[in-house]
Amino acid sequence: MAKRLNNESTIGAVLQQIIQVNKLQPGMDQIDVREAWRQLMGNGVNTYTRNVVLKGSTLYVELGSAVLREELSHGKSKIVKMINEELGRDVVRDVVLR
Repeated sequence: MAKRLNNESTIGAVLQQIIQVNKLQPGMDQIDVREAWRQLMGNGVNTYTRNVVLKGSTLYVELGSAVLREELSHGKSKIVKMINEELGRDVVRDVVLR
C-alpha cells in the first residue's frame, strides 16, 4: 500500500494558488469590488446604481441620478478607502462617477 504524503494545505491556500497560476485575480477583483460597493453603499445608492466596473485600478460607477452623482463626487477618497478596507488590500485607486 502506498504511503500518503503529509502535504496538507488549506482549501483557501489551494484556491489562492489556482487563482495566481491561472491569472484570475483581475476577474476576482471585479466581483469583489462590485459586491463591496453593494454592501457599503446600501439600498438608497444601489437603487440608482446601474453598473459597477473595475478597469485596472479605476472603479467606474454608472448612476441614474445626477444629484446622487454630485453628492458622491465629494467623497471619492472616502469611497476608495472604504472599498479597499472592505477588501483588505489596495485594489481601487480612483473612482469615476458617470
